Parts: sequence; structure tokens; C-alpha cells
Amino acid sequence: MKRSSFVPGASGIAQILLVNDEPEALACTRNLLEGAHYHVDTSSNREDAIARIENGLRPDLIFLCMDPASDDFKTIQACRRIRPEQKLVVISPVNDVSIVVKAVRMGALDYISQPIEETEFLAMVERFLTSTNGSCAVVPAQQMQEHFEEVESDIFFLAASPAMQKIRAQVAQVAKVDMPVLLLGESGSGKEVLARLIHKLSRRGGKPMMKVNCAALPLDLLESELFGFETGAFTGATRSKPGLLELCDKGTLFLDEIGEMSPVLQAKLLHVLQDGKFSRLGGRNVITSDFRVLAATNINVKEAIEAKAFREDLYYRLNAFTINVPPLRERREEIPLLLKHFVRQFSEKYNCAEVECSHQMIRACLQHSWPGNLRELGNFVKRYMVLQDEAQAIAELESSDACSQLAASLSVENDIIGDGVGLKSLVQDLKERAEPKIIERVLIATKWNCKTAAMQLKISYKALLYKMKQYRIFPPGVSGPGLRNAHS
Repeated sequence: MKRSSFVPGASGIAQILLVNDEPEALACTRNLLEGAHYHVDTSSNREDAIARIENGLRPDLIFLCMDPASDDFKTIQACRRIRPEQKLVVISPVNDVSIVVKAVRMGALDYISQPIEETEFLAMVERFLTSTNGSCAVVPAQQMQEHFEEVESDIFFLAASPAMQKIRAQVAQVAKVDMPVLLLGESGSGKEVLARLIHKLSRRGGKPMMKVNCAALPLDLLESELFGFETGAFTGATRSKPGLLELCDKGTLFLDEIGEMSPVLQAKLLHVLQDGKFSRLGGRNVITSDFRVLAATNINVKEAIEAKAFREDLYYRLNAFTINVPPLRERREEIPLLLKHFVRQFSEKYNCAEVECSHQMIRACLQHSWPGNLRELGNFVKRYMVLQDEAQAIAELESSDACSQLAASLSVENDIIGDGVGLKSLVQDLKERAEPKIIERVLIATKWNCKTAAMQLKISYKALLYKMKQYRIFPPGVSGPGLRNAHS
């Protein structure tokens, strides 16, 4: 099997070091890698491998076969001490999760269990050696603590990509200065996490942070939530209540989705931000509150200002410092780390066993656009852990991508509509082009199991066989769907 073995480096050919004290397994793995045109060095002795690295050997990747009888954790530590950037993968001959977890924590990049499946193994090698925008940028597991930062007990901040590392540095600086911060970015991209991190690192970190979602409440309710009210201020106000502006004195006020706030309330809020003074609804006493304001929105602020939906003076009051949070599709190198983190987090939260994401799963996640960003990824991992069905999870991602492509193609069809083609004909044309692609992707994801594919597509088994025949979608070497029934 020929594979591209060219990676960035002096020679251009990837160099791999195999460490295994079993001659037969060592020779087998070496033949497999050399057959894929990688340059391979071998060592049957841990001390010899460490000495060679100390003397200048610089492999692009090390595969270490764990020996339960020896302390291979020290070998991992030694390799990482000599060369901190060294990529090392563990081959585990025993099915002991505790050993694997400890190896990863000590600095191993990942692990693979024996017996080794050739295709999956070579895919893993290629993925670890490649670090481009379209693939997984590998981050050593020992450095996970450097990238993940706990904000609250169940909230974390990840800075593994250059963009997020830059934002983390900005947060460290702006948190020290008591000024408003405006967070811009798509829904689910992590704006609230950033707001909480800014509050945590500021001098107000020991005081409360109050959050209000401006899109979730109608005007009257949002106003009373912010300013509070006195008894009799409106129907149902049977007792006085302080508002969030009052409760977050000496703390932080986080205005989420502020772009959805009505212009009338924006004007009232602007006056409070200027001097920190306000009155409760129905009250006459002036209240002074010392708070810092953080705001977030997913709208295009400049367009909203032009449309008179957002006050320009409020915008300039809030954007003393602006942080643009990139969507997940622009920091794909963080996806493998996020997958591992969500699996670990939800396994602890729901008291269930951790599931390992295969390389096919990681590849599918890297290719998905994640329009819902971190929120969508988290929900995806929850469903995957509950159902424990990898094929269905991958098919779910691919079906979603196919639907997105279909929606995008609607804009291209404007020319057809302009030529007088009816809507019914247009929809039928789009259906005939998208349907076979979706069906084939689901069949491939389910390994051509027609019954499973039919369930995922939510059509009957007979309907699937009919559509396979209609669109001539058959497995390699099979002339018709009927021949596949025995395997369905």
C-alpha cells in the first residue's frame, strides 16, 4: 500500500522509531511502515532508544510497545525530557485502561491496542505526522493541562490553536484593566466562557458575576430584571426586588446577546454605564453600583447600527476592547482535544464508561463544519456516549454535511429560477441530486448494512432497496441490492 510519506523536515521523508523487545512484532511493524515508504529505525532495548535520542536521533514519531513487566512510564518521561516536542505513541499489548491513561498523562500522544489493524495503523501514522489546516494538528497529551484552563467547576477554556492562544494572552491583559469588553462571535463559540475567564482573572474575581440573556426575555421583564422594582411598580409586583445592576455591585455584569436588546432599553442602559446610577422601577431613590460590564453578541454590529437596531453610542461605550472569537471550523486542530475532554467530562457527569474515539470518528469530526460550534460538538459527544454507535454517529455528521451542501446549492439555482423553471421542478431536481449522495454515504458508514442504513435514513427497508436500484448504488463487486440481503 503506497502512502504519502513526505512531511516537513530536512529530508522530507518521515522518520519513525520503533521500540519493542519482541523481535517478531518489531519486524512485522517495521515491514508495514517501510512498505508505506517511511524511514524506520528500531530498538529492542529502552535504554538504547533513550541513549540514541540523547545522542541526536530526531525521529518524527516514536512507537513504544508497553511492557507490563518494565517501567515504561519512565521511558516516556525520559523521551519527553530530552526532547519536549517529541511525538510518542504507545502500543498497548494488554487491555488495561489504567495503564493507557497513565501513559497518556505522562506524555504519550495517543495509544493503539494490539493486534494492530493495518489500515487504521497507517492512517494514525499519517494523521500524527501531518499538521495542516485540513487535518489534526497533534498536541501532546502531557500538554493538555497547559491548553485547558478551568474557569469554573464545569466550565473550561481551551487555547490550543494560535488564534485562541492569542485571545488567551489578550484576556490576561484586559482582565487587569477595569474597562468594558465586547465579545463577538457565532453562537456556541465560547463567548460566555471568555467572559467568565475575564471576571475570574480580574480584581473583581472574588465578587459575583451576574448574567442576563437579553434575547430570552421580553422588554418589560428584561428591564425589571436589570433595574429591579419596588412594590406596586406594575401588576404582580407584590414585593420589592433588587435588580442585577444592584446585585453585582463590586462584581461583573455579563450582558449576553446584547444585540437583541430593544433600542429603548439600550438608551436607558447607556445612562447607567456613564455614571453607575439608576433607580428601581417604581422607585425614587437613586442607587449607585460599581460594576464592570462585559457584553456579547453574534450579530453584525455595524449592520445593526446602520439599520438603527443598535445604538451607535452604546456600541462605543461597550467596545473599549473587542475580542472576536473564531468559530470552531477555523480552529479545527482543537477538535481532537475537545473530543477527549467532552468524553471524560460526560463520563464523570453521567457515571458511564469512557468511549474511545476512533480515527475514523476524529476524521469525520475534523471534516464537519460545526455550525453550532462547541455547543454542537458537546451535544454530539453526549449522543455518541449514550448510543455507543460509532457508525451512526459518523453517518449523522455526513448526513448533516450533505444537507448543508444542498442548502448552499439553492443560491446557485437562482439562475435556473430566473429562466422560468417552476419551483416544483427545481425542488425535484435538487432532490434527485442530493438523495443518492446521502444514501451512499450512510451505506458506506454502516458498512453496507441495509437494515441499519434504512433505520438511520428513517425509511423502510424495501424503500431503501428500491432507491438503491433506482440510483444504481451497490457495494463494490455487487450488481444489485438483492445480492446484499444475506448480509443485511
